Amino acid sequence: MALNKPHYTLFKNTRYALNGLVEITKNEKSFRLQIVLFVVGIIVSCSLPIDFVSKAILAVSLFIPLIAEVINSAIERTVDLVTFDHHELAKRAKDAGAALVFLSLSMLAVIWSVTLYAAFYL
Repeated sequence: MALNKPHYTLFKNTRYALNGLVEITKNEKSFRLQIVLFVVGIIVSCSLPIDFVSKAILAVSLFIPLIAEVINSAIERTVDLVTFDHHELAKRAKDAGAALVFLSLSMLAVIWSVTLYAAFYL
């Protein structure tokens, strides 16, 4: 028995992903702030007088908050799809998404601190 699922291709999936990024960028101020952090971080990491591996670690770590913000946005949209009314479980889901973003920023700070310490003091 075949499932009634659309046929996906690499190009369709890429288009869906890009549509999602455009939608989140247009509608989420937090995501736009994460993009600013990403761009500034890339500029800073590339301009530091450190080895390539350290630069790569700093640059790649900047994706962590972006990914967390996308997940948080998906959680928020799913909750809003179900209900706009105040509900304790809806609040918990949104708070968990916010915690994810907070933890990702904390992880970013730790990665940058450890990498820069190792690059300049060890």
